[in-house]
Amino acid sequence: MDFTVDAEFQKKLDWMKDFVENKVRPLEFIYDYDKDAAYDIENKPLRKVIKRLQQEVKDNGMWAAHLPEHLGGSGCGAVKLTYMNEMFGTSAFGPVVFGCQGPDTGNSEILAMFGTEEQKAQYLQPLLDGDIFSTFAMTEPQGGSDPTNLRCVAVRDGDDWVITGDKWFASNANHASFMIVMAATDPTAPPHSRATMFIVPTDAPGFEIVRNIGFWTDSPNSGGHPWIRFNGVRVPDSARLGPVGEGFKVAQSRLGGGRLHHAQRTIGLVKHLIDMMAERAVSRMSGGEPIGNKQAVQAMIAESYIEYMQFRLLVLYTAWMFDQQQEHGREGRKMISAIKAAMAKIAQDVTIRAVHLHGSHGLSNIMHFGEYLAVALHEGAADGVTELHLGAVAKQVLRDYNPREGSNLPSETTFLKKAWAEKQLKPILDELGLTFDDGRADIEKNLPVEKYNLKPVSA
Repeated sequence: MDFTVDAEFQKKLDWMKDFVENKVRPLEFIYDYDKDAAYDIENKPLRKVIKRLQQEVKDNGMWAAHLPEHLGGSGCGAVKLTYMNEMFGTSAFGPVVFGCQGPDTGNSEILAMFGTEEQKAQYLQPLLDGDIFSTFAMTEPQGGSDPTNLRCVAVRDGDDWVITGDKWFASNANHASFMIVMAATDPTAPPHSRATMFIVPTDAPGFEIVRNIGFWTDSPNSGGHPWIRFNGVRVPDSARLGPVGEGFKVAQSRLGGGRLHHAQRTIGLVKHLIDMMAERAVSRMSGGEPIGNKQAVQAMIAESYIEYMQFRLLVLYTAWMFDQQQEHGREGRKMISAIKAAMAKIAQDVTIRAVHLHGSHGLSNIMHFGEYLAVALHEGAADGVTELHLGAVAKQVLRDYNPREGSNLPSETTFLKKAWAEKQLKPILDELGLTFDDGRADIEKNLPVEKYNLKPVSA
């Protein structure tokens, strides 16, 4: 495994650091009228500013780094993408300016892998050019993290499909030009063979935004995660992505990468929070000295830094697995779930510490901590709740272990291990002409091991 950064790429990262801090981050302090401003295609003047910055990114060879070069990306690989994402993860506008915003990254990967040439020309290219935005519509009000529990259905009607049902928290649907929709095409099929993916333009007759929904820091009926409805929306069979009944497979092809990208950007957010905490610790005076001299504050900063470094290495290791094309194997799936669960916890924990360290400033609306905490809690629910991913990790870990046979005593029980150790070492002592007594060994002579090998109670 190699996480080093070569000199040429380091120059690009140095450029990124200055570019993000001085040209990208300023956007969120001026264009913060709504939390989804980065995606508002109706704001033509702002779009011109973003286009200008995107061109600078393209000129520096950093555009759409999640995709290979033949698909219009930079082809940097997942490890290098980690270093990039943590740079622009500190800004709400960062992903859009660099062409790496969700859910468009995942949708572009789906289109690249499963789209026809016509679909790529109509949807993928404008998406890669940054001219349009898209939505991934899988979650439903009753479905939560279970994509096999779909009630939105697509019924075949000649050469068309008719889609009916609701989708929930469909990010960017209020600004999207099209959606990739997961709908049940055979509700009676096995759970993972019930659904199919379709491309649906947002101007299709019968498509409805029931209500705009945002985080709890957004005003009512605003935000970029709408509740949407398909009122008998008709699309041709040519809008289908992948074979009928393989929607779950298509979805899995994008979800792992999306989770990695979120985790990569969270690295940058956590580092930004630690920077804020450190600045506050050396600036704020209490009792005639900086609060950074207080042990409680030192513990908060030290714990945050240690967790940050652990999380960063965890994400880099998972990114390395992506570069080795191992993300769909058992170890890859385990690590994707691991970073997803770790991401939500570290984002929440460090944000709360930063709020406490900032005191009344941290609780006020002159800082962004409310938004940071809302995003952190969102990470614990989106793309599968933390509890689901912890369960997935545990299942993969436990698959490598077998039940202990012949006894219900733990294998590390000391008196059983003594008997085992004596058996292992006796040939060596015999070879050297020694006895256990010679070395003052602590053994249990004449230990009747058999009587301790209790049979486990049957079910």
